Amino acid sequence: MQPVQRRTKALGAAGAAGLLLAGLGGSLAAQGSQPEKRIDFTMVRSAAAANAGCVPDARASVEIQSKGPVEKMRVRVKGLPKNTNFDFFVIQVPNAPFGLSWYQGDIETNGHGTGTGSFVGRFNVETFIVAPGSAPAPKVHDADATTNPATPPVHTFHLGLWFNSPADAAAAGCPSTVTPFNGDHTAGIQVLSTRNFDDDQGPLRQLAP
Repeated sequence: MQPVQRRTKALGAAGAAGLLLAGLGGSLAAQGSQPEKRIDFTMVRSAAAANAGCVPDARASVEIQSKGPVEKMRVRVKGLPKNTNFDFFVIQVPNAPFGLSWYQGDIETNGHGTGTGSFVGRFNVETFIVAPGSAPAPKVHDADATTNPATPPVHTFHLGLWFNSPADAAAAGCPSTVTPFNGDHTAGIQVLSTRNFDDDQGPLRQLAP
């Protein structure tokens, strides 16, 4: 399992003194001295991409920083096909069948095959999905369910990135398998994941709320 890097930031004595000299109240100086919790880790080529021998240079670096009631996550991808759209998810386990998954947003690469996605939400040890019971669900696309399965809380500590289309995956030399991992459920295969972490030790588990 790959360890995450934990970092904290705090005001030094000189910085705290500067705040006080500026006339700011003691409560604000105390608040400013609180450390900001942050973790850094990498994503690697997915099992599907590795087994197919495609996108050999694909990788990503991830930074998650606590902002109190939420976290800010920044994902920087490299070594991907240029000018291509990808779909980013928080997932239960890094490899198929992936478990419960939550669509976060899109990342588009530039002409160099690099791209950045920024997401704000709950990305720490408390990240979970729960369904106390079944209820009707809107059917927007043919692949949509009309009810949800009931489940106790399930933590989702892993990350995954998918090709937005099977055609883009095929153009990169990957399988053209259709998966449900985009807005209309016609995505391509997973290209990056946190499978460098154990199934029950996904990187989000390492950040305290």
